Amino acid sequence: MTQPPSPLTMLFSRHTRRREFISLLGGAAAWPLAARAQQPAMPVIGFIDPRSPQVVTDRLRGFRQGLKEAGFLEGENVAIVYRYAENQLDRLPELVADLIRRPIAVLATGGAPAAFAAKAATTTIPVVFLMGDDPVRVGLVASLARPGGNLTGINLFIAELATKRLELLRELVPGASRIAVLVNPADRPLTENQLAELKAAALAMGLQIQVFSANTIREIDAVFETMGRERPDALFVAATPFLNGRSVQLAQLAAFHRLPATYALRESAEAGGLMSYGASIVDAFRQFGIYTGRILKGAKPEDLPVVQSSKFELVINLNTARMLGLTVPPTLLARADEVIE
Repeated sequence: MTQPPSPLTMLFSRHTRRREFISLLGGAAAWPLAARAQQPAMPVIGFIDPRSPQVVTDRLRGFRQGLKEAGFLEGENVAIVYRYAENQLDRLPELVADLIRRPIAVLATGGAPAAFAAKAATTTIPVVFLMGDDPVRVGLVASLARPGGNLTGINLFIAELATKRLELLRELVPGASRIAVLVNPADRPLTENQLAELKAAALAMGLQIQVFSANTIREIDAVFETMGRERPDALFVAATPFLNGRSVQLAQLAAFHRLPATYALRESAEAGGLMSYGASIVDAFRQFGIYTGRILKGAKPEDLPVVQSSKFELVINLNTARMLGLTVPPTLLARADEVIE
């Protein structure tokens, strides 16, 4: 007859089964932790812009849309670290250095000064730029088709459109002969290229131009006070990241001084400016995001040709034209991509 197990044996057996069960649970809990530890780290984009974050809010939507089209969603499978120079271009090298000390996969730069700061700081981290200058003419890349090195990006054709913008302004204000030109000398290459185009075009059209410079918000106010006294016939606002970001201030001052003005970007006309002609900035930022996504997927900058803007917009603010006592020619209205009424 089998003897029943003693109380001591039963107690030992229960403790043994309990330890096995706890070990089993512990192993099961460790599996997802181990799996998570084996997952690759989320790639990081370093994004740098010379302006303030408020100015580029709409543009960043375009950038994120491009990333999405390339298969990346911020916070899900890619992270973005942002840095802004707040219009202090001398801070760009410091901000770039801060970004490249991090484990970033690609550096996205807005404007030529940021791109040059990135080029000076690294020859190994891929750099995608968005800029108005011709990147070949300013020495940033070897050629548009084969950039070489670690940089590629999007070219907005800003300087090359200066002549066309002046022609459109003359068409809208046919009696204008004295044109004020507002520039941002801190962005020297882009400003010089536009001025060279403008001076040649003005000479051919028999126009006189007077150049005014502003690097700060207060300097813009002071320039308009001077223009208010000297009474030019019209105003040409050169395109640089700083001036593009002051669309509301510029439109309000031009309206106050009753100056017909032309701008590079549609947001200026939407803010009350008379007319804008230039590349679609939101579409350009979408392309910017697409290219950044392609780099994240493994493409090399040297193999990605520089994309040149192909979508241009003529926007006319009819309300502002009426306020200034201008009659917009029907032929110009017919060519406009958008008329604001």
